[in-house]
Amino acid sequence: MSYLLPSEFVTKMVDAGESKIYMATRDALIRSYMAGAILALAAVFAVTAAVQTGSPLIGAILFPVGFCMLYLLGFDLLTGVFVLTPLAWLDKRPGVTIKAILKNWGIVFTGNFLGALTVAFLMAFVFTYGFTTAPSDVGMKIGGIGEARTLGYAKYGLMGWLTIFFRGVLCNWMVSTGVVGAMISTTVSGKVIAMWMPIMLFFAMTFEHSVVNMFLFPSGLMMGGNFSILDYFIWNEIPVVLGNLVGGLAFTGLTLYSTHIKTGPKRSFK
Repeated sequence: MSYLLPSEFVTKMVDAGESKIYMATRDALIRSYMAGAILALAAVFAVTAAVQTGSPLIGAILFPVGFCMLYLLGFDLLTGVFVLTPLAWLDKRPGVTIKAILKNWGIVFTGNFLGALTVAFLMAFVFTYGFTTAPSDVGMKIGGIGEARTLGYAKYGLMGWLTIFFRGVLCNWMVSTGVVGAMISTTVSGKVIAMWMPIMLFFAMTFEHSVVNMFLFPSGLMMGGNFSILDYFIWNEIPVVLGNLVGGLAFTGLTLYSTHIKTGPKRSFK
């Protein structure tokens, strides 16, 4: 069968979390760098499509192509390791400690950020002909996103910070569902379909993804966006990272693990 039962794919989730903890630093950094870069290119693709067609929904429909590419190539996003690695600790896998988990998160964050930053520079260069002209329409749109999703939240103070935190929670609820979705099938087409649906949903709803933002905001700053690096971290990246952690782990990882591994039935009845 190309479909795996929940008890089977949740075991795969725990196994995947354990393997990421044991992964060499070099490999974790390379894989997370490439994931950040590919997801950034997908974000450019989606914004370009939205600007050219005048329909943000078209961009949302197309954006999951990047997520599918990076997952099928075995690359790692911070939003994914937030969900998978703690499950290996809860399952008491040998050698999986809180320290090891935090180290993995730090490596993946760094790799994702460097990959997204590389694409941010390359695309800012392209959009401005080497920073010699005003940004293209797509470049201006990216700069506007950066301002709206930093200063736009800041004007509401604490409620604005909590709003972006909850948008991060909702985002990784969907993104981590996409990660899990790829594990429920043993065929490429099945994996792609299962990933596509929740990723499209999060992008269409403009929820906040920490790795996508690692591209959007630095790129916007490079093209003259009217916000600062401090604005980006305080009013976007920090609350989004925290929201992504809570959303993915609470709504996807822990719910699936608790009901299909810890308390699920030991026999299956047909």
